[in-house]
Amino acid sequence: MSPTASPPAPLSEAVLDIRAEEFLAWLAVERGRSPRTVEAYRRDLLRYAGHVAARKRNLDDVGTGDVVAFVRALQHDGLAPASVTRMLVSVRGLHRFLAAEGHRDDDPTVDVEIPSLPRGLPKALSVAQVASLMDAVVGDDPPARRDRAVLELLYGTGCRISEAGSLSLPDVDLHDGLVRLTGKGAKERIVPLGRCAAEALERWLAPTGRGALEPARWARRGDAEAVFLNQRGGRLGRQGLWLIVRRHGEAAGIGSLLTPHVLRHSCATHMLDGGADIRIVQEMLGHASISTTQIYTKVSTERLRAVYRAAHPRAAAPTSRRT
Repeated sequence: MSPTASPPAPLSEAVLDIRAEEFLAWLAVERGRSPRTVEAYRRDLLRYAGHVAARKRNLDDVGTGDVVAFVRALQHDGLAPASVTRMLVSVRGLHRFLAAEGHRDDDPTVDVEIPSLPRGLPKALSVAQVASLMDAVVGDDPPARRDRAVLELLYGTGCRISEAGSLSLPDVDLHDGLVRLTGKGAKERIVPLGRCAAEALERWLAPTGRGALEPARWARRGDAEAVFLNQRGGRLGRQGLWLIVRRHGEAAGIGSLLTPHVLRHSCATHMLDGGADIRIVQEMLGHASISTTQIYTKVSTERLRAVYRAAHPRAAAPTSRRT
């Protein structure tokens, strides 16, 4: 702690202002925040209250400099950037509430920048893990055919789960091996279907696959053209698709690693590992900016380094030399 900084009051001694309690009640009642979330806000604000009290301030006269000093103190104490950001969000929420309720005429957090978080690397499965996932779908009944087609499509095209759920029959061209995806902002793109994805879709779209789940009467307009159907013959929704991924991920022993977006990450990473041009990957994933796609090049570089260090005889960490 710097010589000019005042030590914060211990959490056990810090007391929340009644207006902070009102803010927490507002979060629970008006905003519908869960008890766990409200309790997290309370812990953050107790730490802030200790800081404010140590500087002999209160919620009426605390200024921007006090808030900045709070952030710096958190950073000095070694808190992770995500924790610092979370606490500042809690403090900012409190002061916005005070201003909106007329307790203060200003908001001292307005000019305080939220610390930028280091961008995490996307998680990607190994090629072997992807193979295990596909092998986890057993059987040839209609649900098994559908689940296999869902997984192959998500990994084979890198599409978003919402894009898979909105697919209609005219969007799939098995003859030319293409699929039309509608992404963010209703932007359409044409993506090639790989052999595995095309074969899985062909088996699912056969009369003994999707046809077996078609109801005698469609419940909703548009369900008749849905590519993926649930057991009741309706369009398979986002939650249903998510559960398919989760169920087979657990069967393959990778449930803790797997989400639909991880399959999208894996598609991009594996393509770049295989030498695909980044512009092609950008187009395939539907990224508006190349900078979004560029993070995958970092993933590929890190994986290359890891393999190199493990395999090259002169790339391992140096051992202590004998003197």
